[in-house]
Amino acid sequence: MRTHEQTLELDCGKLAPTFMQRLMAGLAPLATALRMVRNRSQVNGLHDLDDYQLQDIGLTRADVTSAFLASTFFEDPSEHLTQAAKRRWRIAVMRPYRD
Repeated sequence: MRTHEQTLELDCGKLAPTFMQRLMAGLAPLATALRMVRNRSQVNGLHDLDDYQLQDIGLTRADVTSAFLASTFFEDPSEHLTQAAKRRWRIAVMRPYRD
């Protein structure tokens, strides 16, 4: 038999998940829910900042209010704030080029 005619069959089937992998997969939704609650609490704390402090982080009071109004209870309002800050940053960066 020649070497190019020999084949080697490997059993590369899907491995069964370990106990820790199954445990982490089961706890992932709980971790996500806790993260959303924590983020919602942190965003709620932004109401205590004055307008100058909000401006330092690239937000306005209207952004904070609209983030709560636009997100449902199961959504993370920090995503809305991140998008608003990015949008405001892009406008500020592009403004000198327009003039």
